[in-house]
Amino acid sequence: MPGPLLTAATGASLARARAGGAQTLRVSLDLRRSETDVGISPESWHWNGTDLPYPGRLRDRTVYCWSGSAFEPVARFSGGLIKLVPTDWGPPTFEIDGIKMLPTAKVSPLEDARTKVTWIEPRGKTVLDCCGGLGYFAVACLEQQAGQVLSFEKNEAVHWLRSMNPWSPATDARLTLHAGAVEHAVPAMAPASVDAVLHDPPRFGIAGELYSLAFYEQLARVLRRGGLLFHYTGTPNRLTSGRDVPGEVKKRLERAGFTAQRRGDGLLAQRR
Repeated sequence: MPGPLLTAATGASLARARAGGAQTLRVSLDLRRSETDVGISPESWHWNGTDLPYPGRLRDRTVYCWSGSAFEPVARFSGGLIKLVPTDWGPPTFEIDGIKMLPTAKVSPLEDARTKVTWIEPRGKTVLDCCGGLGYFAVACLEQQAGQVLSFEKNEAVHWLRSMNPWSPATDARLTLHAGAVEHAVPAMAPASVDAVLHDPPRFGIAGELYSLAFYEQLARVLRRGGLLFHYTGTPNRLTSGRDVPGEVKKRLERAGFTAQRRGDGLLAQRR
């Protein structure tokens, strides 16, 4: 654990305990993954052998970590502001310049990943995880007994967020995380070398290459016949312009050698 992680809600709990004269408080310091007892005194609160200052007012939609001298947002600038964002469910999402990268409105982002992973039936399979993000697809694959997970994430700041997120996957011999762009790595992979694919790319406007026919043809090449692929698309621009991004992706996947059908907020495809 990288140190106590605070949100506006946990900060408010500490403040209430202090104001009420409590001596201890049971609270989560790892985004609801677990709970622990902390000591409360007027001047500071006590955790894991350390006296820590009360953080004052914390902003909503922000996770804070102890830096050694202050509680600071878990955020970095890397071509834009990338930050860990708490959710009502526990497992956080993350944002790039204010754009939420994982669904959280109706379900935990980890539960959402678990559902989608069941669709590719990962037990015993080698799974290609194209855009690893916080690693929730990888967590679900390991839980569902995948044989091997090959995960790619090119953004160094997202790798750092993973190291700060207690819900991201722990070290596992079945998981290999590559710090590189999947579109550059897949052409070097052997044909029919993976059994299933998970593809959750950033929106089309900033990662159009991950929606291209050429990339889908490479996925078809490395995926064995009959192998399953789940491709998140969402429905960007549907309300503003009427654009049907899932329909466009479906046509390109079928040209690349898949049969595809809409499933959830994306497409479930099978290599012909």
